[in-house]
Amino acid sequence: MSPTPPARRLRLHLPRRMFAQVLLMQVAIAAGVAVLATGLFLAPLSDQLDDQAMRRALSIAQTTAAQPQIAEDLTDTPATAGGPVQREAERIRTATKAEYVVVMDRRGVRWSHPTPSEIGRLVSTDPGQALAGHDVMQIDSGTLGRTARGKVPLRDGDGKVVGAVSVGIAYDSVRARLLHAIPGLFAYAGGALAVGALAAWLISRRVQRQTRDLAFSDISALLAEREAMLHGIREGVVALDRGGRIRLLNDEARRLLGIGDEAVGRSLDEALGEGRTADVLAGRVTGTDLLTVRGQRVLVANRMPTDDGGAVATLRDRTELEQLGRELDSTRGLIDALRAQDHEHANRMHTVLGLLELEMYDDAVEFVGEVVGDHRATAEQVAEKIQDPLLAALLVGKATVAAERGVALSLADRTGLPDRLIDPRGLVTIVGNLVDNALDATAGTPHARVEVELQAEGRTATLRVRDTGPGVPEEQRELIFTEGWSTKQRPAHRERGIGLPLVRRLAERQGGSATVGEAAGGGAEFTVVLPEALSEAELEPALTVPSDPHAHTVAEEESR
Repeated sequence: MSPTPPARRLRLHLPRRMFAQVLLMQVAIAAGVAVLATGLFLAPLSDQLDDQAMRRALSIAQTTAAQPQIAEDLTDTPATAGGPVQREAERIRTATKAEYVVVMDRRGVRWSHPTPSEIGRLVSTDPGQALAGHDVMQIDSGTLGRTARGKVPLRDGDGKVVGAVSVGIAYDSVRARLLHAIPGLFAYAGGALAVGALAAWLISRRVQRQTRDLAFSDISALLAEREAMLHGIREGVVALDRGGRIRLLNDEARRLLGIGDEAVGRSLDEALGEGRTADVLAGRVTGTDLLTVRGQRVLVANRMPTDDGGAVATLRDRTELEQLGRELDSTRGLIDALRAQDHEHANRMHTVLGLLELEMYDDAVEFVGEVVGDHRATAEQVAEKIQDPLLAALLVGKATVAAERGVALSLADRTGLPDRLIDPRGLVTIVGNLVDNALDATAGTPHARVEVELQAEGRTATLRVRDTGPGVPEEQRELIFTEGWSTKQRPAHRERGIGLPLVRRLAERQGGSATVGEAAGGGAEFTVVLPEALSEAELEPALTVPSDPHAHTVAEEESR
């Protein structure tokens, strides 16, 4: 036998689309509110109608008891169906449309009643409180059924209680009023529900347009994918609201900008400080692939406005690419220099070969010694004045490139730098950028010359790079330190306008400065002061080199 199939469970499937779910929930809420409001209105309505009926009965009873003739007739005439008390009570009952108007004496004997046969009999409910002089309101049942009653004492001219007046309002009329009010109340509730449903539909349609008719599960998946994408990509993403405040930062943006979650909700100027980076992200500088420097990083920024008045900015780290570009430029220069040295080396080898063939052995030995000694002297001269190996190697390499480009690169006589640099790589970057710019400015000009001066005093290092180029006009001396600004043609492999801003940024990070002025013999003179560049000296004076008027320049020594 085949197994019995499992019983299916009845499941309620909600619609998947957000539009339908929002509409269903809002209609359910509107219906619930309408039902609740109707119930809350009906609950006290019955009590209010009962109270109104009892007060009306009490008011009729008080009006009846206020007539002195009834008290006189009660004491002077017998309790008969045709007596004056019965006639007056029936007149009042008919005029007020009450269920009954009963006048009784102190014993509780009726003197009036809608049913004449009840006259002369005791009342069916206790009249004690009314005969004691108190007004009474109640819902009770008697010979005429359930009624809303009002009982008051009946007093004679001296104020003595001689009986009581009891007036009843048929309870069926009170219930009829309640039932009559219910359809109208339901009509109002239905109208309110219809208005609520229409408003819910309009709101749901707006939600549908804004969410592009997505389901809640789709939105949840999109949010999860968004978080994974934002924090997984290797580009910085900064989202701004219409007021220019940061509302989103991904992990890469925090790393590139050096800020954390505390920046969210703050303006760019507050989070980043005033500068080009804040101007670019805020849209105060327009364009595509805008360059900016943040700390030691070279960034490329793009900004895209959004429909809500905000914007999304993306950041790419070009630091390594810029470094590779500069290394490529240096490598090309070294290759050109090596090519020239190879040509010069071949000439020297031919000279040595000729001397050997001519059996001029002493001259050959002397020639080889001079060539080797010149190169050794050049390296020793740099190493003597610049004791940091990285910086010395940089200047020796730059001297070779300068010689190939026809520029005399020299160290100033007062140059002296001990091997106490805290951040030698930072100073190498500063010197390399300034020397490269000086070589670019002087190459191809007559008597091209670049002079490098490095001095140490205590923990402060001062760098000056002078050239014989065209110089920097006074109105551009601050502009050249702006990211992306350059008068040179942009090479294919990297951007221009990065070197000098990076130099100033590195100097300011150490509490120093970078400025440019006019050199004594014309051209430009860049000065960089680094107050905390050197470690504490071990009780020895700063390294200085005595002036030598006959000293040769590095480029001259190299070209020998």
